[in-house]
Amino acid sequence: MQIYRVGGCVRDALLRQAGFDIPEGDRDWVVVGATPEMMRERGFLPVGADFPVFLHPKTHEEYALARTERKTARGYHGFSFYAAPDVTLEDDLRRRDLTVNAMAMDEQGQIIDPYGGRRDLAAGVLRHVSEAFGEDPVRILRLARFAATFPAFSVAPETMALCRQMVASGEADALVAERVWKEMSRGFARTAPVRMIEVLCECGWWERRFGALSPETLPAIERASNPDTVPEAERSSVVAALVFADAFAGKNVLRELQTLRLDAQTASLCDLLVRMRRPTLEARSAADWTQILQQCDVLRRPERFEAFVHALFCLAPHSLDLSRVERLRRAFIGVDAGAVARAQVRPADIPAALQKTRLEACLAVWDEQRR
Repeated sequence: MQIYRVGGCVRDALLRQAGFDIPEGDRDWVVVGATPEMMRERGFLPVGADFPVFLHPKTHEEYALARTERKTARGYHGFSFYAAPDVTLEDDLRRRDLTVNAMAMDEQGQIIDPYGGRRDLAAGVLRHVSEAFGEDPVRILRLARFAATFPAFSVAPETMALCRQMVASGEADALVAERVWKEMSRGFARTAPVRMIEVLCECGWWERRFGALSPETLPAIERASNPDTVPEAERSSVVAALVFADAFAGKNVLRELQTLRLDAQTASLCDLLVRMRRPTLEARSAADWTQILQQCDVLRRPERFEAFVHALFCLAPHSLDLSRVERLRRAFIGVDAGAVARAQVRPADIPAALQKTRLEACLAVWDEQRR
């Protein structure tokens, strides 16, 4: 039995050695020359349903038996796996997506690199390992996600050509919505989400799935990558709002987003951006802003409103005064609703009184700005 660290943890260790600021993440392990029975005898706990994966009895890290795979049907799940003691480390690494992810490290710290991953890492190239890349359409999305993670890396021409072929053949159409959103949301949160979109556009996947992007969208995504403009914790949802508000403009946004299986928070932000983008950018009075703040449900959903404003600023940085918006928001939410309610004789008068008081608060901010 031989045990190796594999994949991203090896890649990132080499990048750290080269001076990159890459945090340590989860470690992935491959076991060569073992059977499930041998793993259980050593106290490993089986967890894999589709292929043998085990949890270490002390560290609880995942250890997978070396395996090969064979394409049996279209799509992400159309594979059969073979895991046995005669599967070599090179066999296992050959089925991986990119050369930079197809390296291993033995217990002495020596790098095993049968497919040139170290060379491509040094050259800044994302290149597929073998023709097996073309059998799994998820790898198009993973490639785009890695481009967003390492924006200085280029995609090898032969890899881009293979992605185009997968799109043209319809193989990429078999991607299930949950996996699409899982990969895209992770890519949108990376350093340069615009690179993910660029790669997906270049291979033809984006237009086939969502149609052409408006010219303003890519610059807006660039702005969303700046942590001084959009907090990193909001980046994925703001980028999603920008791209899907574009892709689904003029359509039933919530219905379209349901087909993508977006989380409710991100879907709500996308819908808000579609509905409220124009009225917000066209607001010309305190009354307009009072209505906008009400319709955006700023009292109950302040985080969504903040993300909405950030997304809107990325789209139209010269049309939105963030300082004024913040003062209007504070004035609106600062109204003591309880005091206003207690001052009314009839309960039916409370909503109108609240609206009037909030308008007056926003007017004070608006008039102060004009002075």
